[in-house]
Amino acid sequence: MSTRSWDGQSRKILVIGAGELGMPVLRNVVRRAADVPAASVDVLLRNTTINSTAPAKQRDVAEIRQLGIGIVHGDLVESTIEDLAAIFRDYDTVIGCTGITAGLDTPMKVAQAALAAALPRYFPWQFGVDFDVIGRGSPQDIFDSQLDVRDLLRSQHDMEWVIISTGMFMNYLFDADSGMVDLPNNTVNALGTADTAVTVTTPEDIGALTAEIVFTEPRIRDEIVYVAGDTITYGQLAKTLETILDRPFELRVWSEPTLMAELASDPDNMTRKYRAAFAQGRGVAWPKAETFNARRQIKTTTLREWIAENIAA
Repeated sequence: MSTRSWDGQSRKILVIGAGELGMPVLRNVVRRAADVPAASVDVLLRNTTINSTAPAKQRDVAEIRQLGIGIVHGDLVESTIEDLAAIFRDYDTVIGCTGITAGLDTPMKVAQAALAAALPRYFPWQFGVDFDVIGRGSPQDIFDSQLDVRDLLRSQHDMEWVIISTGMFMNYLFDADSGMVDLPNNTVNALGTADTAVTVTTPEDIGALTAEIVFTEPRIRDEIVYVAGDTITYGQLAKTLETILDRPFELRVWSEPTLMAELASDPDNMTRKYRAAFAQGRGVAWPKAETFNARRQIKTTTLREWIAENIAA
């Protein structure tokens, strides 16, 4: 579908990916699309996902079909720009939900395919921190590739784009690989300082807010939209855990110099890249009161609520 024939309403929607974020986005976009005449939602999946024997994948594919979502076969890594453009031409809106697993070059490939397809509206995979504030040359080189995509989108006026900044996924704070919360040892490891703030949002809330942003009127275009479940410091995180779990938590600080030294000894370690970048404290937090969900009075899960439901329970 070209921008010339588009009436400005997202009706033919393609979501790329059905993982941790893709599934909540699909559920909520389908729910909201039910109120839009002639709207339809498809999802782009690899054949390995569609035909997977893994129970979790099978459940997701079954749910996708039950929701009435069309399944389109495609592979972001194996496909060329023109291959992807040929798929995108059938849609007026594409929402990228694949994360970073597809590689450093993939975000730019997908953006170029969207432009080649004359796609009217594009939501790139930029769910996360504020790459503009972090800037180029951070310890996490993926962020530079995301800035390249932003530069491309801003350099043109044929395709509308919307970037949704969410902060970290809330559950990532408690992921063993992240190291920020060590529940077995009752420890919070602050990246940078105890007063460094982070914005966190659950994937479920991101899915619901994405759907609201897609269908809100007047239409959002060429804009970065900030959302948040909560914005807290690491010191507040430790105190919240102590209060809800009723046990003491030690607060340790992993300073930026320490994390940079660890990264220097293992420069290809993805987790160490993230830790060092987050420890710099730039672009990783914004006031919840100024977010899309706060202005629209849309309830989101707070850190306290998430801990009570997922850890204390």
